[in-house]
Amino acid sequence: MTKPIIREAIRSDCPRMLELIHELAIFEKAPDEVTVSLSEFEDAGFGKSPVWGAFVAEVEGEIVGISLYYTRYSTWKGRRLYLEDLIVTENMRGSGIGKLLFDKTLAYGKQCGYHGMVWQVLDWNEPAIKFYEKYKADFDAGWLNVSITY
Repeated sequence: MTKPIIREAIRSDCPRMLELIHELAIFEKAPDEVTVSLSEFEDAGFGKSPVWGAFVAEVEGEIVGISLYYTRYSTWKGRRLYLEDLIVTENMRGSGIGKLLFDKTLAYGKQCGYHGMVWQVLDWNEPAIKFYEKYKADFDAGWLNVSITY
């Protein structure tokens, strides 16, 4: 395998990034939950007021992984990076690409002066949990996810 290239995402990456997001939704047993359109996705990342940033992993010119993040504000901790998705396409998992993307995102947060990074992981996703445990990540017990859809 050619060494992966980790770089900032650009607008033209969005269609492939959205494919990986759909792949993740299938893995997480929620294939119908991805309802964002390509135009909304592109605008949210590269429009007038972007709300997310991302790094992509390329192998031989193909995007095989993404790390999508945005700023979260904690009244207790200050600005923190929120890792929305860390995705590596199924046939590339276990090759170290997730680590490269995660490390790049951590470094970006430190460089920008954030006070940490937070994210979610499904309680049944053992490979992901084991991955994050290698970083000595803290897993919060007692918190429930809450949302409202408009």
